[in-house]
Amino acid sequence: MYVVSVTVRVDPAHGEDFIRATLDNARNTRAEVGNARFDVLQSVDDAAHFQLYEVYVSEDAFKAHQQTAHYLRWKEAVAGWMAGPRTKVTCRNLFPTERSAW
Repeated sequence: MYVVSVTVRVDPAHGEDFIRATLDNARNTRAEVGNARFDVLQSVDDAAHFQLYEVYVSEDAFKAHQQTAHYLRWKEAVAGWMAGPRTKVTCRNLFPTERSAW
């Protein structure tokens, strides 16, 4: 599995817009054959802080995701709503290893 953890700080004036756009992207991503998980998290202490936790069956599946219409639509929509650049950490998961565990 290939895991991508993205941290995003959003301008509070666009928080609800960001949530709507991100949920659309997440729902469409979950329908991709190569996606095993897509969590959208919002900080309890700071409503402008979001974490996107994405799990793909491979790095190639992630790269394919980045070419989809829904991802490109999300990327363009949210660009002006961010309070700073988003950060990304990529990982390989060690446990659980079976897709059925997700």
